[in-house]
Amino acid sequence: MAVLGLALVAAACGGGGDVEQGGVFRLGIVEPTSIDPYNAQESAGETGSIPRAVNTTPLAVTQALFEGLVTLDPASSALAPGVAEKWEHDAACLQWTFHLRSGTTFSNGEVVTARSFIDGMSRAAAQAAGSDTAHFMDGIEGYEAVRGGADGSPPTAATLSGLSAPDDTTLVVKLAEPDCEFDILTLRPVFSPVPTVAGSVDPNSAYFAMPVGNGPFKMREPWNRNTSIALVRNDLYYGTKAHLDQVHFSILPVENAADQEYRNFRGGQADWARIPPAVLPEAQATYGPRNEFIAQPSLGTNFLLVNVVNPPLNTIEARQAISLAIDRDAVIREVFNGFQTKATSLVPPALMRFHQPGVCIVCGQPNLARARELAEAGGIPPGTTVRFSFNTGGGHEAWVEAVVRQLRDGLGLNIELLGMPFPELLQAEESRDATGLFRASWGADYPSADAFLRPLLATGSLAPGDNRGHYQSPQFDVVLDEALRAPDQDQKVALTRYAERIAIGEDLALIPLWYRTQYRVFSDKFADVTLDFFENPDLARIRLA
Repeated sequence: MAVLGLALVAAACGGGGDVEQGGVFRLGIVEPTSIDPYNAQESAGETGSIPRAVNTTPLAVTQALFEGLVTLDPASSALAPGVAEKWEHDAACLQWTFHLRSGTTFSNGEVVTARSFIDGMSRAAAQAAGSDTAHFMDGIEGYEAVRGGADGSPPTAATLSGLSAPDDTTLVVKLAEPDCEFDILTLRPVFSPVPTVAGSVDPNSAYFAMPVGNGPFKMREPWNRNTSIALVRNDLYYGTKAHLDQVHFSILPVENAADQEYRNFRGGQADWARIPPAVLPEAQATYGPRNEFIAQPSLGTNFLLVNVVNPPLNTIEARQAISLAIDRDAVIREVFNGFQTKATSLVPPALMRFHQPGVCIVCGQPNLARARELAEAGGIPPGTTVRFSFNTGGGHEAWVEAVVRQLRDGLGLNIELLGMPFPELLQAEESRDATGLFRASWGADYPSADAFLRPLLATGSLAPGDNRGHYQSPQFDVVLDEALRAPDQDQKVALTRYAERIAIGEDLALIPLWYRTQYRVFSDKFADVTLDFFENPDLARIRLA
């Protein structure tokens, strides 16, 4: 089993002994795209690139309702058994075998079998389902036959041919290409099992509004769209039962979700909240001494997305000049009050062995003299117009304006600043005539360095995928694929780090700014409050204080 270099920090620890059950934990989320696992994701219509630091992720609902093959151990950071007690792969990492626990059930009493997983994955992969997250399964044999071809050709099968169930407690997965990290991928909700009542995906069905899962909680009532979602403890869950009686999610508008969360918390209407950047010092001073404040490095990095194909930033020297002209420490100090950490790599420190600080050699200290030399050599002399696009409503205005001033003052560039709603920003990035800089951030979809490098930089991820800067490097692609096929962990780490040196150290395909740190406040009525990998509260562990 893989061991992950992910530091999950507990904010509040409870004592031992018997734990009383009870309590209703209240928090806010934005309207989910789906709580059915076939399309559960971070926010409406988007994965990875959505600014999780602004919006509580609706994944919290689905993760409370369903448990997949594997989980993450919150104490050791290791990949731990879920419904699968153990698993192994062949020497080539082409076939994985998962051995399931006997007798686990869904909340309606139906037994969870290997067939439940085949049904869940196949229905999510179906072309008619239109899942935004089915691509996590694209390495399984038969995916294109179920999903349909990239050229728009219709599907030719209803079930993924690479999935089989020799018996009720054995799931065999055959892959089209070697992947020695496939077990990590199965942390995603799209790999969840579903009961027979689920049927085919139908957004108008009763199941879509009130999914039946196998996790520590179950739905109390159907999803009240744009208003609320209510969960209750699932007493049929095979593992340690949840301590909470209920979890109540209030659905908040995307535009000011963080502000509303914090207001609700301050007003006593919520037990958990994200903290708007402007009030972080006040929140820390108020709630830190009371042990009601969480500060945790996360698997996320903020960066400048650069269109590397179209002028004026289509030269390495031009991108290096931009990076060297940015004083990251000054922005962190003056705008974020010190509540961020300068990034000198794309892969963040939370990925420990894969993290290599300083791989971006022009991300450390600013050097205006050298930046001006590189700007001339790269074709962006003083007076050059460079477009800088960012999404409004996410609290980015202050730091964006600070960076713009540094580029104008330091390099004499004419920065054309364009603010727009987040969906329009994504459309602008994908445009054929896209140019310049774009505000961007990335939270890994699964705990792996590959989850940063492949979607953001691989040729196979070009737009409409998440490689929106249009970076292409055959050498990078080859090395990254070799890393994915490497069963030896040391070899995997070495190859992954080499791939990042190519794309970031040499080509500066993206410009890292700062690593993400997550901040939360929570009510002193509860204990054992922790932040999970997806930057949500670990609802199954929370208990009354």
